[in-house]
Amino acid sequence: MTNIGIICEYNPFHNGHVYHIDKIKELYPDSRIILVMSGNFLQRGDVSLINKWDKTLIALNHGVDLVVELPFVFSTQGADKFAHGAISILDSLGVDKLVFGSECNDVSLLKNLASIQVNNDEYDLLVKKYVDEGKNFPTAMSMALVDCGGKSIESPNDILGLCYIKEIISMGSKIEPVSIKRTSDYHSNDLSNICSASALRDAIRKNIDISDYVPNDSLTSINSDLFVDNLYSFLQYKIMTCDDISKYVTVDDGINYRIKKYIYECKNLDEFINCIKSKRYTYNRIKRMLIHILCSFTDEENSKCLDIHYIRVLGFNSNGRDFLNSIKKNCSVPIISNYSGYKDIMLDIEFRSTCVYSLLFNDSSCIISSEYKNKPIIK
Repeated sequence: MTNIGIICEYNPFHNGHVYHIDKIKELYPDSRIILVMSGNFLQRGDVSLINKWDKTLIALNHGVDLVVELPFVFSTQGADKFAHGAISILDSLGVDKLVFGSECNDVSLLKNLASIQVNNDEYDLLVKKYVDEGKNFPTAMSMALVDCGGKSIESPNDILGLCYIKEIISMGSKIEPVSIKRTSDYHSNDLSNICSASALRDAIRKNIDISDYVPNDSLTSINSDLFVDNLYSFLQYKIMTCDDISKYVTVDDGINYRIKKYIYECKNLDEFINCIKSKRYTYNRIKRMLIHILCSFTDEENSKCLDIHYIRVLGFNSNGRDFLNSIKKNCSVPIISNYSGYKDIMLDIEFRSTCVYSLLFNDSSCIISSEYKNKPIIK
């Protein structure tokens, strides 16, 4: 049986995700699907419109066999560290293939460019040169790839796919990357049968009916209050009362002064970010930065979380249970199902971030208790 990995956020789970899972089952009928899923905080500095437990159940309902969590320390960082955490988990689980959506749908091209990133010293020098000239990192990366390989990668899923393959090469993993053609435009806010998650989030903000574009179990699980904007007052308090915000992850020296300056002047998160952003500091990079401040995620903690410490199971069906039983003894990383008897800094940070996430709920105690009381969902 082939073990297939998916890396996802599901914010929210929509028809395109159903297509992705169904396509895997079509391509690999005798397979298990193992999902590495971001929890309540996400890679673009957003919070999840569906809490991690409901997302787990939805994934199991639609054919996933095993759901494991991508810890906060990886899920809220740039593409490279996000990919490092996710690929490390899949590699430790012994997954055979990673299947991801791609705009270019050209794995050979992505492999060639990833090889340049890993093996070509000139690439790193060029990236540094362009960053020093004031370019943001994604732009610097794209320009360096053009210089070294004659091709650029700019679409978001291709960038993530490139990062996944780079990690596979770097760690000498046997995982085979496989792409599925992405059928929607990430930048478009147009709604269609298969549309982007960003288009759906925009529609939810505007109270537009999205029932034709998401499965019913996803629709009924979406909480329209769960936008990071609604945490702005808490963020203001945190920044205003903290003497040194430069201790938090990705808050580089210099940007901290701009953050401190504008937090007193801006009335909402979008206005605040637009006052801070620049060529070097993109909108999403600043959103991630602010999440790290809000959740008190420090550089010191980050230095202790460079690699995965455990694999946390959120849910499984009978196929997933059989898979776990077959690998549990030989897995190089502890596989855990809850907080009981396991102490780790990553879990401490996970709990802290869930406490912040709970501020968006009327019943915050329910969300907080679910973090340490819930056992894996069994489908």
